[in-house]
Amino acid sequence: MTVPTTQPTSEEESVFFFDCDNCLYTQRPLLQHKSAGIAHLMGERIQAYFKRMGFPEEKARVLHQRYYLDYGLAIRGLVKHHEVDPVDYDREVDGGLPLEDLLKPDPELRKMLQELKMKKWVFTNAGLAHAKRVLKILDIEDQFDGITYVDYSEPDFSCKPEPPYYFRAMKEAGISDHSKCYLVDDSAGNIDTAFKLGWTTVHVADNPQQSTFGHYQIENIIDLPHVLPHLWALDNHIEQ
Repeated sequence: MTVPTTQPTSEEESVFFFDCDNCLYTQRPLLQHKSAGIAHLMGERIQAYFKRMGFPEEKARVLHQRYYLDYGLAIRGLVKHHEVDPVDYDREVDGGLPLEDLLKPDPELRKMLQELKMKKWVFTNAGLAHAKRVLKILDIEDQFDGITYVDYSEPDFSCKPEPPYYFRAMKEAGISDHSKCYLVDDSAGNIDTAFKLGWTTVHVADNPQQSTFGHYQIENIIDLPHVLPHLWALDNHIEQ
């Protein structure tokens, strides 16, 4: 893996990159059944898309899993091997999710983000409209300085865990020093790429004691201050 050799400036501000789906709202005690519902519904919609293309149910399941593992997103495999319109896929899968019925504002998450006094950036494999919907419903959209998202209209669009997508996120966030990049993500593959690039990584895992990915492992995103206390140490008694 080749890392760009741009020389960082000592004045660069650190950036904390946050994955969106199944990370910002996953495994929270009050939302556990609801966040699981989102993952389940998304899987159902992807499976239905494969079947709509004419694949039998078992073949659809196998291809769905294979393309996700091989390309980071099922749609990447569909575009590469079946010439599917990715914009149509995004509209049918992410665009049709009833997020407003499954999520709600999260004051505890909002407070944690407010107390993190550094640049915060959403780094997602979803499209922009979907990411904005999630942030708005959780009432945290004003806590982030920007979003790196998958533009399905771009030919040969990239996504996590491909290194070029990480370099793009760094460029968009205005940082070149890999040692000043932080990532929290629920995908072991996404965490592994960031780890190899020299980012500080936190894996949100169902069983953090069993995860060997990243520098730190947590079950809830709200636990971030426990594994990286120095980032919250300057201002962790803010009155909201």
